Amino acid sequence: MELGSRLSAMQDPVGSGGRAFLTVMIAIITAVPVADHFLPADIHLAHLLVVPVALASAFAGALRGAMTAVAAVLALVAAGAERHTLLTENVLVQLGSLVLLSLLLVLISALRERRRRELAELREVSRATQGVLLRPLPPHAGPVSIASAYRSAGDGDRIGGDLYAVARTSGATRLLIGDVRGKGLGSIGDTETVLGAFRAAAHRQAPLAELMASLEGSVRWELTQSWDGECGTDVGERFVTAAVVEIPDGEPFVRVVSCGHLPPLLLHDGTVTALDVPEPAPPLGLGGLTGSGYVPTTFRFAPGDRLLLYTDGVTEARNADGDFYPLLDRAAAWGDRVPEQLVREITDDLLAHVAAPLEDDMAVVAVVRDALGAPPPQARARAAADAAAGARDPG
Repeated sequence: MELGSRLSAMQDPVGSGGRAFLTVMIAIITAVPVADHFLPADIHLAHLLVVPVALASAFAGALRGAMTAVAAVLALVAAGAERHTLLTENVLVQLGSLVLLSLLLVLISALRERRRRELAELREVSRATQGVLLRPLPPHAGPVSIASAYRSAGDGDRIGGDLYAVARTSGATRLLIGDVRGKGLGSIGDTETVLGAFRAAAHRQAPLAELMASLEGSVRWELTQSWDGECGTDVGERFVTAAVVEIPDGEPFVRVVSCGHLPPLLLHDGTVTALDVPEPAPPLGLGGLTGSGYVPTTFRFAPGDRLLLYTDGVTEARNADGDFYPLLDRAAAWGDRVPEQLVREITDDLLAHVAAPLEDDMAVVAVVRDALGAPPPQARARAAADAAAGARDPG
């Protein structure tokens, strides 16, 4: 990091680092003809003139490299003229070699600058696409608070295959977290399909089983309609692990449907419990092959409890010794954090654990139930009907 900062400073045309760099280059170029004046006639330092040209081209850009090259050529001409050897075969060969090497160095520098600009543009497109696909989650949805974090593999600028989304119904909050097989550009289509299908259907009043069946149908249709040769994988090798949780406003419970995804973690009174679903469904895209149903599992989720959703990029992250990230142990120590703090603690600790670029995409969503909200109209109607029935038949 320190070396990178110094190199960046060298490229600054107005900063102190850039001025110091150019000063050193000029000093080297000036020193060659001056030194030649005092050295014996059979000793020449002309070969040193290529050094400032190479340094300027590498660290200061093609334009400054070209300017340095011109200065180096003039310095060699001055040294030859001072010794009255400018038109000798030796000096002419040195001059031609310096010109050719300078042209090559400046050309390489120009190509590097163009490549750097192209990469910067691609990163901007990647960030914009990621922002469109993976919209930021709202800090509140009904009686729950939410925070999320996302990091893609490698340098962190690529489009990844992990996804999450939130939707509100009239009486509940629904959250989706998923992981598309693969990462990078090959996962964009599947990511968009899952998120689009969830956002289109999750706000409706349909039960979770119907919602998951709709997601499965959308993913399966997309996989069969797309040309698999573009991604280099067969339909049976493309799928999405996902989990959807539904948090009713007026009930201290959470309903979970898992499609081959990692179980959510419940943080309650300093303990961490994995909400394992007894019969998870196959990943999205493969459910149509088995014809399995989607049965929600209900767990207690009281006010003040935390819920942690995550992808395998978290639990399968390894350090230099090959040890997996101990999410359960670390999460237990942060069970009293608000969602933003909890997500930040996990993300920072995970990056410190691997101490290197992530090898897989990672996503974390933290949810805390602030309080029990008002029950939905259907529940209030049922409660009123039950109360009326009890008044008519007290015994």
